Amino acid sequence: MTDVPAQHLSLPAVEAIARTAHAGQTDKAGRPYTDHLGAVAEGVRARGGTAEQIAAAWLHDAVEDGALSGQWLEEAALSRRTKDIVLAVTKRPGEPPEAYAARILATPGALLVKEADLAHNADPERLAALDGTTRKRLTEKYARMHALLGLRLPGE
Repeated sequence: MTDVPAQHLSLPAVEAIARTAHAGQTDKAGRPYTDHLGAVAEGVRARGGTAEQIAAAWLHDAVEDGALSGQWLEEAALSRRTKDIVLAVTKRPGEPPEAYAARILATPGALLVKEADLAHNADPERLAALDGTTRKRLTEKYARMHALLGLRLPGE
């Protein structure tokens, strides 16, 4: 008997899983964290991303934030490409930004997801809701990551 590959989760199913996994979490400005996930998924879609990349966008912070386990990701009915993108954009404790950027650049499809993530994170309206010290620290962090990934800063 030949094994038939399992059907992959639909984008609405991935979105529902991400929304449930991150339910109750807020961003640094106190907004529902799921707003960020939706903005990144929409950013990937608007940039011409594939369904696999959009699924990865919904899940891009799930393992890093502990909302879903690495084991869940490996066992989920997702394409290998989606799983690889999620793993590529998942920061590891103590990892230098250069190593993180190199992994993203080496993983097909991951750069688009990270670009959409950075675009939302660095949105001036979103940053304006933060205190000055946090805003400055994050602006510098996002500018450095843009440079490491070879991306232009918004407005350039």
